[in-house]
Amino acid sequence: MLDIGWQELFIISVLALIIVGPKDLPRALKAVMHVVRKARGLAREFQTGLSEVVREAELEDIKRDVEKATKDDIEQDIKQAVDPGGALTAEFDPKQFTRDIKDTVEGGPPSGSMSQRPPGAPQENAEAAGPPAPAADPADEAAPSGPTDQAAREAGGR
Repeated sequence: MLDIGWQELFIISVLALIIVGPKDLPRALKAVMHVVRKARGLAREFQTGLSEVVREAELEDIKRDVEKATKDDIEQDIKQAVDPGGALTAEFDPKQFTRDIKDTVEGGPPSGSMSQRPPGAPQENAEAAGPPAPAADPADEAAPSGPTDQAAREAGGR
């Protein structure tokens, strides 16, 4: 704070005792403490006022950002990013989509434009097709046999 050592305080105390006198020293100290408290209160009030001004300025910036964000049409931005030409929106029929979803959930065949199976989807008539064939893994064929497999072959061959 003021970086005053004990020597400086001792000199100030002796001078105050000589100048003010022992009789009026308590009243003088009381007045000095009152001034110090008043100065601290003013400094605290000034600092609080500055903090409030800064906070209001930040709030104004945030308010402007929020207003700018709400003015932007997010739905329109998404539509523009996903379907810039509008071809997907023109081809999409929400009623047909709802029927296809309902048919899929109920287990019936899908109808309309969504009836095409996506790649990798199960066949509609799984009983007629039979079980799917297991996929051959080229890594399994190229992998060398482990020591236990070799020992079993040797034991079986003898």
